[in-house]
Amino acid sequence: MRKSLVLVLAAATAVLAAPASAQQRVVPTSQAEVRLSYAPLVKQVTPAVVNVYASRVVQQRPRGFPFEDPLFQEFFGGQMAVPRERVQRSLGSGVLVGAEGLIVTNNHVVEGMTDVRVALQDQREFDVDIVLTDAQSDIAVLRVKDAKGSFPVLPLVESDSIEVGDMVLAVGNPYGLGQTVTQGILSAVRRVQKKGGEQAVYLQTDAAINQGNSGGALVDMKGQLVGINTSIFSKSGGSDGIGFAVPASIVRLVLDAARAGDKVVRRPWLGAELQPVTREIADSLGLDRPFGALIAELDENSPAANAGLKPGDLVTAVDGKMVEDPTALTYQMTIKPLGGQARLAVMRDGKEQAISVKVEPAPETTPRDEQVLDGKGPLNGAKVVNLSPAVAEEIGEDGPPNGVVIIDIARGSIAARTGFVRGDRVLQVNDTRIDSAKKLAAANSESQRLWKITIERNGQVLTQVFRF
Repeated sequence: MRKSLVLVLAAATAVLAAPASAQQRVVPTSQAEVRLSYAPLVKQVTPAVVNVYASRVVQQRPRGFPFEDPLFQEFFGGQMAVPRERVQRSLGSGVLVGAEGLIVTNNHVVEGMTDVRVALQDQREFDVDIVLTDAQSDIAVLRVKDAKGSFPVLPLVESDSIEVGDMVLAVGNPYGLGQTVTQGILSAVRRVQKKGGEQAVYLQTDAAINQGNSGGALVDMKGQLVGINTSIFSKSGGSDGIGFAVPASIVRLVLDAARAGDKVVRRPWLGAELQPVTREIADSLGLDRPFGALIAELDENSPAANAGLKPGDLVTAVDGKMVEDPTALTYQMTIKPLGGQARLAVMRDGKEQAISVKVEPAPETTPRDEQVLDGKGPLNGAKVVNLSPAVAEEIGEDGPPNGVVIIDIARGSIAARTGFVRGDRVLQVNDTRIDSAKKLAAANSESQRLWKITIERNGQVLTQVFRF
């Protein structure tokens, strides 16, 4: 009975691993077929998966009473609170994608770090430079310093070639134990999750992705890089079979920007606010089911407006690929190469027509004037910029592309301790209406005992009061 069970399981594995055109149920006919293994594939891909060790030295001031008491600070001026140095460390994984020593990993593995090293499977270790980071996709690109010779690499899969049900392997370095490999299938190829105020698109898999797998490889049965392992959904802290990876198409977007020497990742900009189609809207349009992306509003002089799109238009496909919802339209536009055109299938007044839209980045209509606030107010330690369509695209900001927004917050800063987060739009400080980063820096530098800060977060206006 036990032997029969082994044969049946081996047969099922053989069927899943076979190409779709050749799938059929067969009984193993030899001992070799019973002993099917992922070993050849693992040997092929693991040399290109690296361990990432990142660290930085931070200065930590004593906290709590009496050091944070205003009276203590007034008498001693902080002289008693001598900062102590502490080393922060981060551990993760990475994937070699360029023979010259180019590596991709998660942004959260190296964010804010100053010293980064990688270790290869063959025990070689190298210092690396951080070439480009992209918080929106959570992807960072590293380059080996003083690289000699070539490195093993994983090729990136074409985004259209993966489907739900495809078998994948997750390779990484959980808990610093050395490389581990887990197997599973893709359960979604465009899963949307909220990250703060942003929407991010992921692959979903039941391959176990544990802590330390961040930045590791998710590969298909051909040894191609399907995605970069990023996170898990878990109520227990372990792997519950719901893991997420950044798709290779988004990884390629960041990688191309790094190779071009760009300081930021420029994404195609449609310039339209999109709305999902409800059952009621579908019925009013004569659709048999809800699908597509409805144009709700258009930005002036945007590619969508210049192409002739109008509010009320329903986009149903991009270059022949069906659009199920607004996320699908945004994703399909995002992975288009800049400088080309996208052909949209649009329903207007019950008739379908084709409209070509230029694929171009969002403009920086207002200089960003990046400021790191170091005044005496609650926003000390926040990095802010003037909003424009370009900045809004970079950080995934919704709403009108104007005003001042927080794009980063220093760890342990006053702004972090008072609860401000990336993506907060600062509207007012005390009685000063904020319309520029320069004005916000001036307002935050004033000496006040009582502070009233009004922000917009996820579409809600909030007012907070602080006493210093």
